[in-house]
Amino acid sequence: MSASGFTQFEGKVAVITGAGSGFGREFARIGARLGMKLVLADIQTDALDSVLVEVRQAGAEAISLVCDVSRAHDVETLAAAAIQRFGAIHLAFNNAGVAGVGGYIWENTEKDWQWVLGVNLWGVIHGIRSFVPVMLRQNEACHIVNTASVAGLLAPQLLGVYNVSKHGVVAASETLFHDLRTAGAKIGVSVLCPAFVPTGIFQSHHNRPLDLYEDRELTPSQVAAQQAGDKAVGSGKLSAAQVAEMTFDAIRENRFYVLPHQRILPAVELRMTDILEQRNPSDPFSFKPEVVQRPT
Repeated sequence: MSASGFTQFEGKVAVITGAGSGFGREFARIGARLGMKLVLADIQTDALDSVLVEVRQAGAEAISLVCDVSRAHDVETLAAAAIQRFGAIHLAFNNAGVAGVGGYIWENTEKDWQWVLGVNLWGVIHGIRSFVPVMLRQNEACHIVNTASVAGLLAPQLLGVYNVSKHGVVAASETLFHDLRTAGAKIGVSVLCPAFVPTGIFQSHHNRPLDLYEDRELTPSQVAAQQAGDKAVGSGKLSAAQVAEMTFDAIRENRFYVLPHQRILPAVELRMTDILEQRNPSDPFSFKPEVVQRPT
């Protein structure tokens, strides 16, 4: 793959998980504008159907599948559908994600962990296992985008389960980058690490599977985490559409790290310095203390 990255989009095939809303919907819109063939997946049928209609009206060839990315079979079926309909996969967005339940990490239940890790981390793992072999067989320029979060570079308080899931995505993405380079593959990799963006992720509990549902009263720390998340998302300056455009720029440039919120970088640097100097972790919100909501 050239240093300039994946630049020929027209007629190429993009697979997008979490395509019904947020970044996924914006990736689909951009793909349609660029003349790509689209394979859209989401767990929410009505949202998925709406995006499918929109991109088809924009002139894109597109199909959609209801897909639970936490299930290997669903993602394998998604890859097979792309091959059956369009014959290839050139651009894959492992994008589906959920916010889960925050709060003190010891207060999260086993089902909380299963749900969030199932979607956020296992969804990416299943995508890598299903899409990369297809791309390797094609032996042509391809690219993979894994949606992580700045929570994959930091470990903010009251977001333990989410942090673990997104750190896993960053680690998997970095390893994938190195492995593909070692293999001499023509496949680029990007990991998207935004801060708070109005994407609807804090409403993801509506799609929580019944077998992983918890009927409970939230603890004070979990209420505080929800309030902090709502506040931070509400104050977000970048839109999902802007982040999606930045992501496509990174694909063109063959750039691995996609960090839309530059003002968060001092916090990332602070964490790296803590590690290098072997000192105790600093408060991740040292540069923006007004964001965090403390339990009462």
